[in-house]
Amino acid sequence: MHTLRKNRPLRRIALASAATVSGMVLLLSLKPHTTPAVVTGSASSSAPSGSSSGSATGTRTLTGDSVQTRYGPVQVRVTLTNGKLTDVTAVTYPQENPRDQQINSYAVPQLTREALTVQSADIDTVSGATYTSDGYRRSLQSALDSAGS
Repeated sequence: MHTLRKNRPLRRIALASAATVSGMVLLLSLKPHTTPAVVTGSASSSAPSGSSSGSATGTRTLTGDSVQTRYGPVQVRVTLTNGKLTDVTAVTYPQENPRDQQINSYAVPQLTREALTVQSADIDTVSGATYTSDGYRRSLQSALDSAGS
């Protein structure tokens, strides 16, 4: 007798439920993709002996590259004090229409807070603002890279 015969509906329900639970367990066990850690250039010991240690002391303001996204350019300016990220300002970001303004009114402050918290460009994408988040992260990384050189 075949296991999925119509005269045994309870067995079919049990098999379907077990397959569904197994699939969900496999799906939830996957690890999310994470970006590698970013070095902000605050360690002055790695600087060559002929270079100045200006990246580790004092206050520097650097502007990152303008990153073109699907909805417009994103560019940030960072302030480093004694090698520590103390301020991040979004100089340019999409705001041409009301929807862009609505999305970026919550996304940009959230991205700024996270960048200051983690002290790098290794920040999470804001839900609903994927393109702005990616542009922000790339511009921030370029500013931090220029601080290290």
